[in-house]
Amino acid sequence: MQRIGFVVFAGYQVMAFAALSVFEIANQQAGKQIYDVKVLSEDGGLVRTSIGMTIGSDAFDDTVYDTLIIGGGGELEAPTEAMVNFVRNSWKKSRRIASICSGAFVLAEAGLLDNRRATTHWAYARLFQSQYPQVRVDEDKIFVHDGPMWTSAGMSAGIDLALAMVDEDLGVDLARIVAKKLVVYHRRAGGQSQYSALLDLEPKSDRIQSALAFAKRNLHTTLSVPELADAARLSPRQFSRAFQAETGQSPAKAVENLRVEAARIMMEEGIHPIDVVAQHTGFADRDRMRRAFLRAFGQPPQVIRRNARASALVE
Repeated sequence: MQRIGFVVFAGYQVMAFAALSVFEIANQQAGKQIYDVKVLSEDGGLVRTSIGMTIGSDAFDDTVYDTLIIGGGGELEAPTEAMVNFVRNSWKKSRRIASICSGAFVLAEAGLLDNRRATTHWAYARLFQSQYPQVRVDEDKIFVHDGPMWTSAGMSAGIDLALAMVDEDLGVDLARIVAKKLVVYHRRAGGQSQYSALLDLEPKSDRIQSALAFAKRNLHTTLSVPELADAARLSPRQFSRAFQAETGQSPAKAVENLRVEAARIMMEEGIHPIDVVAQHTGFADRDRMRRAFLRAFGQPPQVIRRNARASALVE
């Protein structure tokens, strides 16, 4: 049986607890208790979360944990000396140490991420890099696995990290079953971008949302303004005006961003040739896709794929 220590503190964000459901469901599906999860805090007892709920916890002690996971809070605060020492001492005994969201700051403060790749929530990534220049920050990744150190982006990314741990421990088949039980659409690979083109657009009306959903389902087609307007049940002129007003982008630019995002995911997966990716995501040819990648990422598709492969080898 593997002991998992889940570290909390005052102001801890509730969303990170979703990662614990992965280990719970893994136990259920395996038919035995593979993971024994304990909630830990500096002093033990009830700990108030960022939303005001309280959760019981055990105080730090000398118990050996196979896996130690540190999460993040709603506000960035310097970790206490006791927290840093506990994490640093656990590193000597645990098989792996992990963080969710801003928990990476605790690992870095303990010196455990020096000269290692790591990630955190995109909103904290630049600050994280400036405070800990010795860490190689992959600010756009869902999670990063560098040897015994695991770090993830914020919020739901902790689920992806925990699923990857189950995959490593018990195999991909059980990890897939757990993801299905959790109604996770698919398990995101660690190298997947935190960025979402749809979230960046944030349309307000149902009509523009419907047009974007139509576009995402039909990226392999030309997706003209009249087609998108028809999906929104507006005239092309009304649609163009409403789209620009709600998203701050032209329909053409938004569609390109959706194509680039879909193409990037396919390139990172590394399954299909570049020409196939270009055709599947609606770029007329690989050269047009290359120019779009340079505008969006400053790198051509081949570099995106090469970096993803390098990350997979490190992990």
